[in-house]
Amino acid sequence: MRSCVSRRVTRLRGYRGRVTVDLFAGLPVSDYQRALTWYERLLGAAPAFLPHETEAVWELADHRYLYIVELPGRAGHALHTVFVDDLPERVESIGARGIGPASEETYGNGVRKVIYRDPDGNEIGFGGAPPE
Repeated sequence: MRSCVSRRVTRLRGYRGRVTVDLFAGLPVSDYQRALTWYERLLGAAPAFLPHETEAVWELADHRYLYIVELPGRAGHALHTVFVDDLPERVESIGARGIGPASEETYGNGVRKVIYRDPDGNEIGFGGAPPE
């Protein structure tokens, strides 16, 4: 999966040189097992690694990770968007695994965003550039 969320080597405001960036985007969930099953279906794969018994991590692209962690008091408040170059195919694939979008948006510049909500209400959007 290609993502425009971050770049491996990025020039950050306030830094004079290049810095290495690894992105870990977290989603707090109330029930780890329920969320694990849902995210495996959404992402179409098992986690890349399991840091401990209530955390799972998926590598979306080189050095770009999405993770769930059981934190019931914080569950349901995450907002993440992953920009991909295969949005129609991805949405179709997710649908074939039994998950439908909560909503869809198309912006004035033609960029499209398809939003999914996990069982806690965390928002995971997949965005794509307008067709050429």
